[in-house]
Amino acid sequence: MAEHSFHDQLSLEEQTEKLGKQAINLGLIPSFVVHYFPDTWVFYIPNEKQSEPLTPEEAYFRLKQLVKQ
Repeated sequence: MAEHSFHDQLSLEEQTEKLGKQAINLGLIPSFVVHYFPDTWVFYIPNEKQSEPLTPEEAYFRLKQLVKQ
């Protein structure tokens, strides 16, 4: 059984936002930014030199991997 707690685009975006906050609280990332658009949210997880826009899916799996470690 899948351990993902989302079933549509909005719940995926909300779970990604939760993971981002959790990663910040754990000190895994210094910050993250979410741009809210009517049809989708765009996530930015900065590293030391740059930050590229990530889809909710990309951001979710990147943050999930960080938090699991």
